[in-house]
Amino acid sequence: MKDEILKVEDLSHYFRLDRHRIIPAVDRVSFSVNRGEIMGIVGESGSGKSTLARCIMNIYKATKGQIYYNGVNLCNRHQTSKNKKMIQTTRQMVFQDSMSSLNQRMKVADIITEPLKIHRIASKHGSLRDEAQFQLRYVGMDASYLDKYPAELSGGMRQRVAIARALSMEPELLIADEPIACLDVSIQAQIINLFKHLQQEHGFTFLFIGHDLSVVRYLCDRVAVMCQGKIVELAPTEELFESPEHPYTKSLLSAIPIPDPRLERARVLQCYDETQLERDGIFQEVSPKHYVLRNKEEAK
Repeated sequence: MKDEILKVEDLSHYFRLDRHRIIPAVDRVSFSVNRGEIMGIVGESGSGKSTLARCIMNIYKATKGQIYYNGVNLCNRHQTSKNKKMIQTTRQMVFQDSMSSLNQRMKVADIITEPLKIHRIASKHGSLRDEAQFQLRYVGMDASYLDKYPAELSGGMRQRVAIARALSMEPELLIADEPIACLDVSIQAQIINLFKHLQQEHGFTFLFIGHDLSVVRYLCDRVAVMCQGKIVELAPTEELFESPEHPYTKSLLSAIPIPDPRLERARVLQCYDETQLERDGIFQEVSPKHYVLRNKEEAK
């Protein structure tokens, strides 16, 4: 039996618009992530991917459900208080917008080493500046960037700095929320290859959130597909791409561009009416480790 580092049980998060209206951004989601695994979460904009990530990181408070990290219930105030340092130092997150996630008034060296200062952790590579230089070199940047400000860097360089800051804590769990969405295609490839290399090097658990299905297929071991706040399908990556079961998953996969112009012109898109989503459906295992949200009639 594999070691679970993260377990989400029946998690919901609602945004309240007014006294009478709420939006279920995450609706009764359950899944687990094994230690050392790369788990992908995909879905269109507004499907609840980022809200789910923020709930796992305790940026948003879960409306219902439980989140267990290393056996600690993150929704239990007493347990989180008792394990505060472990929780804060072993989980890290890379956000989509590196411009807003980095302090524009701080130099790169200070940005990378700020978590070490906050948690009073000694550098393993000499001084804090030596630590910053080591982490920069690890993400493919040299020491000439140490005294630059984020506004002086390109989008790809800023994202590398954000990754270096997260890796300075040697996290057990790294969550990346659409980290390449705002980057040029060539830079996206560099960042994805960097993620794959770093995961193989460090062996940390990686929760990758994105909407580029080709990238997810290349990077991830398993993939969860979200629609309207619910996970509608969860399976090993190749099985999901080769044998999708849910109509929404099929519609997503049909939208993947094909490099051959002739095949691309002949491609037929499959449409999915989201009003048909079975919100009270049953998450059923259709083959080993392959789960699909089905209505009660189909699940019989």
